[in-house]
Amino acid sequence: MTVTRRRFLAGTAATAAGLMVAGRMSPARAARNDQMNILCWEGYNSDGVLGPFRAANSGVTVRAESGTSDPDMINKLRAGETSVWDLINVNQPWARDQLYPEGLIKPLSKERFLPYFDKMLPEFAAPYPLAFADDGNLLGMPQRYGPFSFVVNTDKISRETAEDQGWNLFLDPAMKGRYGVLTYDNWNVIHMCLTAGLNPFAAIEGEGLSKFRDTAMAIFGGAKLLTDDLVAMNTALINGEIDAYFTGGTYTASPARYDGATNVRAITPNSGPVDGKGGCVWVELTSAVNNPDPSSVAEDFLEFVQTPEIAKAVAFTEGTYNPVSQMGNPDVLAQFDSEELDAIQMDSLAEEMARSLDYDVVTSYDALIDIYTEARRT
Repeated sequence: MTVTRRRFLAGTAATAAGLMVAGRMSPARAARNDQMNILCWEGYNSDGVLGPFRAANSGVTVRAESGTSDPDMINKLRAGETSVWDLINVNQPWARDQLYPEGLIKPLSKERFLPYFDKMLPEFAAPYPLAFADDGNLLGMPQRYGPFSFVVNTDKISRETAEDQGWNLFLDPAMKGRYGVLTYDNWNVIHMCLTAGLNPFAAIEGEGLSKFRDTAMAIFGGAKLLTDDLVAMNTALINGEIDAYFTGGTYTASPARYDGATNVRAITPNSGPVDGKGGCVWVELTSAVNNPDPSSVAEDFLEFVQTPEIAKAVAFTEGTYNPVSQMGNPDVLAQFDSEELDAIQMDSLAEEMARSLDYDVVTSYDALIDIYTEARRT
């Protein structure tokens, strides 16, 4: 459930108060420069990322904790843990829409970080608008990202057919019993909206809720397999138990592809109901927490993960593999071999991004998740 956004005025007041506290010279502040604590999605907490940073910053204590959802991590800050964490790594809508207005994060130095956008992939080098507040402040640095729609076995369903049919593939009576649903509930809700011809990020009421209910019932009714285990889903796809699965993308297909099963392919529809787009893309932003006792090491780490070797480590860690925005830098791209690039479908990444909406907060989530849960139980 999404917590209601607080008024911007209250957020700016909290920011100002945090900066006043941060400006006081004290022994506690000095000690915090020997610490760096990051609340993050899996990957940034791996030894492949943190080990080199610790080696390069002798005497600095580094703590990382992986969250289970964006709202869960954000609620830790709301509950008072701004005094614990120095960086937070969540998906793209939260920084601008909730974290910054509520005074939970603070702006980054443009002088220090804007030059990195110049070497990012074209989608981010503009620079990426969701990394900025309405007042122009830089709120976070993009890194990992990926299109997230559905996955097929191209030995059974060609890429061209899947892209052309889009979400209608799962409403085809001939597909009944031939697909699974990867039960990532929030994403399932988004994708069922798109299947129903609805905008998941606008208010849905009345007839729209009825369309969503019919679609959810149809998707669950035709599914052979329900699981939240991406390995089990890929295994079923490879073994021929299913020909496709609903909700998936580069993130879920990449482990199988990297193991040689390149017939497992993430699909982004050619078209869809929202401005002609039918896919959706997530982008992680890492932001500086508005810690009242800040550590200078935090922004050192944020700069550290822009370097070629560490950007590659962030991309290829924890058993799932993802592109990173820094791949526009030839020195970063050179870190990846041909098999790794194929695993993350680099050949079609730019065009899939162009066909995708940015992930956002689902406006009518409470009503939709109730319908979704009922359909799943049925």
